[in-house]
Amino acid sequence: MPGSSTRSKARKRALDILFEAELRGLDPLSTLEERTAAADPPVRAYTTELVRGVEAHSAEIDARISECLAPGWTLPRIPRVDRNVLRIAVFEIDFGEVPDAVAVTEAVQLVSELSTDESPAFVNGLLRAITAGDVPRTTL
Repeated sequence: MPGSSTRSKARKRALDILFEAELRGLDPLSTLEERTAAADPPVRAYTTELVRGVEAHSAEIDARISECLAPGWTLPRIPRVDRNVLRIAVFEIDFGEVPDAVAVTEAVQLVSELSTDESPAFVNGLLRAITAGDVPRTTL
């Protein structure tokens, strides 16, 4: 990701960890600990914040995503990369300090690089519905 920001790299690493944990059927926090201990490459503080935040708020985050899906769609039907990118973005939107537009743009960029041709439009549309207030925001 040439020229990408430190936070963009941290999001990509958080995605890698969440994806790996889901693929292997492991706890994301255990996977985070393994990657942090291995330190190859080192795990950034923002990566840790994202993984811990997504895990801590997983029920609320998954509910927000599910509420925006078209009839007949379920969270498990979403490709694994897209699902975990959406989780990171919804965490940033609902619980983080980055502007909503940044969270959406970063999520679309990640799926543009790592997922299907249809993924950017799907992720953008879903996150736009969430940020537009079409779905109630969760509260802490």
